[in-house]
Amino acid sequence: MAGRPHQGEVAGTHWDPNQYLKFADHRLRPALELLGRVPLAAPRVIYDLGCGSGHVTRLMSQQWPSATVYGVDQSPEMLAQAAAEPSSVHWLEADIRNWVPHEPPDLIYTNATLQWLDGHRDLFPRLMGYVNPGGCLAVQMPLSWDMPSHRLMRHTLEHGGPNGTPVGDTTVLAAVRRKWVEDAELYYDLLHPLGQRLDIWETEYLQVLTGEDPVLEWVKGTGLRPILNGLREADRRVFLGAYQQALRDAYPQRPGGQTLYPFRRLFIVAQA
Repeated sequence: MAGRPHQGEVAGTHWDPNQYLKFADHRLRPALELLGRVPLAAPRVIYDLGCGSGHVTRLMSQQWPSATVYGVDQSPEMLAQAAAEPSSVHWLEADIRNWVPHEPPDLIYTNATLQWLDGHRDLFPRLMGYVNPGGCLAVQMPLSWDMPSHRLMRHTLEHGGPNGTPVGDTTVLAAVRRKWVEDAELYYDLLHPLGQRLDIWETEYLQVLTGEDPVLEWVKGTGLRPILNGLREADRRVFLGAYQQALRDAYPQRPGGQTLYPFRRLFIVAQA
């Protein structure tokens, strides 16, 4: 449950752009690698779904200056940060679950966003159906659900209270129990009949983090937000105390002060 947290499923979730951008270099790398695999020379209309603070959206507007580029996000905080820097991008607040493009796109780009939404069996064909012939759907999603950091997140929520009791109520627990990204084969089966070219791959990054409790700081900006927002203050303190120690044990700091955090991601580039 990592990546750009702009379409979260927990009602009222507040996202902190500054917390998210603490690891901007690590978060930007897969976004740029996805962008570099887009097989389009001159797209005319581009939508960046879950654009966040808009860094990659602005890069797309510079790479294709004649294109009309839209940055779409559900988070007012992220959009405010995106709009603070002058650009030709049109910023739109919308929920991807019921979003319909203003004009048919040549490129729908979405980096570390769609994992926050369920119903991928319907969502992916719907997005692909919006793309103009010859256009492209480009997606990156983190494969973090089964990572130690995220298994420990769920375990601490279920058993981190007094005498091994759950922390908080079942609403918060339900938000993190769902497997956010399906196996690659499912996306192949969904998209292969809808396009002329489909490229799917996975990459694992050995992220070298620094600072105190860097893995905790990483997930605070992404997958942990629905939990932190959903817990009462007292429960939040209990959860963070237990989870912090569990992460220290799972990801020990190296003698030089670095912490290694392997992180796997799924990439999909489908051309209509």
